[in-house]
Amino acid sequence: MEAGRRKAELCAPCHGVASNSSVGFVPILAGQTARYTYLELRDFKDGRREDPVMSPIAATLSREDMLHLAEYYAAQTPGRTGFRADPAKVAAGRAKAAEMLCTMCHLGGFSGQNEAPRLAGQHPEYVVKQLKAFKARSRTNDAGAMTSVAQLLSEEDIENLAAYIASLD
Repeated sequence: MEAGRRKAELCAPCHGVASNSSVGFVPILAGQTARYTYLELRDFKDGRREDPVMSPIAATLSREDMLHLAEYYAAQTPGRTGFRADPAKVAAGRAKAAEMLCTMCHLGGFSGQNEAPRLAGQHPEYVVKQLKAFKARSRTNDAGAMTSVAQLLSEEDIENLAAYIASLD
């Protein structure tokens, strides 16, 4: 755990103290499943997922670094973003999540499991960004699962899902 904490100090300028980012387009990593975090870091390193900031950083990480970071982030407590969702958007997002069977992978409360990330309380801007990337097929490191789901979502659905997800603890 200590090795992960030390390595995470380098990540804090973007991902925040204890990995609770205050920037809407930067994900909150606190409480994320260790497996998901490890796989995403590995995908950034190997070029299966691309980001102009994360890709070069991940390229410098060893397998052990990624495992330590994943363990550290999983042990952190997610903070609140302060986001105040429109109740109508939350209700519409909840209905769309039920229709799309999101909890089959992300579990009830969007707490995440294994390769399916924890989404509860995530910044709505980040959720929108990722859903749009899956829909545009510019993010494809999901074995096709989210890419297929995102094709069925309208812009309004994406906004409503983000509001609902951000409203969860």
